[in-house]
Amino acid sequence: MTAESQTPPEDHTLPKGDTAGHIETHGVDFIPAAERHGHPRELFALWATPAVSSYLAIISGAALIAWGLEIWQAVAVTLIGGLFSYATGIVAVTGPRSGTPSQVVTRAMYGVRGNRVAIAVNGWFVSVCYIAIGWSAAATTGFALVERAGIEATTPVKIAVIAVIAALTVLLAVYGQATITKLYGPLSIVLAVVFLAVGAYVFLGADYSFRQPEPLTGTALWATLIAGVTLIAAGPLSYTISSDFARYLPEQTRPASVVHYTALGFMLPAAIVGAVGVFAAATVDMSDPEVGLKSFGPEWLHLVFLVAVIVGVMANNTLTTYSAGLALQAVGVRVSRPVAVLITGVIAFVGTTYSLIGHDFLGSVARMLALMVTLVGPIMTVYMADIFMRRNNYDGLELSDESPTSKYWFTGGVNLAGAVAVLTGMALSLMCVFAPGIFIGPIGNALDGFDLSLPVGMIVSGVLYVVLYRTLYGAPNSGR
Repeated sequence: MTAESQTPPEDHTLPKGDTAGHIETHGVDFIPAAERHGHPRELFALWATPAVSSYLAIISGAALIAWGLEIWQAVAVTLIGGLFSYATGIVAVTGPRSGTPSQVVTRAMYGVRGNRVAIAVNGWFVSVCYIAIGWSAAATTGFALVERAGIEATTPVKIAVIAVIAALTVLLAVYGQATITKLYGPLSIVLAVVFLAVGAYVFLGADYSFRQPEPLTGTALWATLIAGVTLIAAGPLSYTISSDFARYLPEQTRPASVVHYTALGFMLPAAIVGAVGVFAAATVDMSDPEVGLKSFGPEWLHLVFLVAVIVGVMANNTLTTYSAGLALQAVGVRVSRPVAVLITGVIAFVGTTYSLIGHDFLGSVARMLALMVTLVGPIMTVYMADIFMRRNNYDGLELSDESPTSKYWFTGGVNLAGAVAVLTGMALSLMCVFAPGIFIGPIGNALDGFDLSLPVGMIVSGVLYVVLYRTLYGAPNSGR
């Protein structure tokens, strides 16, 4: 009988810190076999919970119509972009195999010292920016609800709303994986009911005869299609931390199950929610999504929907905050996981409050994140390339060794193959960007609007990593 088919141990057989309602004690340390449990199907609900209530997916779907695509083209782009969720699923398989989070596994790609720099940037700083973006969106919705209740959204009230949203998010992240997994099962169902109800009204009231007044053709059409896929793909590609939530599964868990439950949990709800945005934008003005969606369904449902949006953002930010805490530990900050989560939460709270009380911090961060695909694409590809190259052969105890004698010390503590591959992929990807008003790279400009930043960054970094690794260090696990 495989570990995947075994019945999970009863709670009393597990360490107290690994049961729902108790603060998780593990951080970036190795999870022993005796403490491994669960079934990969739990990953479906865990990833579906933030995806099914993704306000960003609605906005992205609406953006595709605003960019000039027809309904069927926008829906196709949403589905194709969603397939990149399988990258998130592939990365997750390192969790059960190694018993460590992504922030530790990536020492195999960047070396012990190099990984600290990579995680500080991509694992922690970028996470803090995403948390601030999410809390800002949730807080803005919260301000609207407060004003509907007859309370003026003064500065103290706004700070209080942000504080409540941040506190609940951080609290759940502090309690950790067991509590998150236990809660997200029923929560995903509740959020799905709300969003499907809103979606039903949108689909019933949609204008299926919609046609763009000036349909895109030729170069303009293909450029927009590529830009649309890049927009949708940026979401799942940013989740290089998926093994964080799979590392408690038994080592013998079937990798294919981990891949499919993770990918489908993220992809299917996001595709449906994205389609809601597409059909809504084809029917009403979605420049302000909250106002646009009020055209569909009764007022009470819209209020419930706004609450669900806030809860959904918090659910997504809980995962990000949890992983950011692990990242802070992996960088070398010697604090416990709960303390690392609290530090991250406080910094993100300050950034969110600053951005929403009359400053343009959020605008600056949003512009930076618009180019994030040039970073997350190469990083995700190098991660997947390493998995396939090593055949997912990762030893958690060896990965936990940070000394110069570590198998993953490489060259002065840096895996030159990983560092060069990611930096080169990022540089070429950035040169291919075509985002008017934000950044236009020389290659993107020369190609007259064809933004090839996503495929170029991923292909170049993946191929370069494999070639350089084998040239510098031989075949993985060869002992060279």
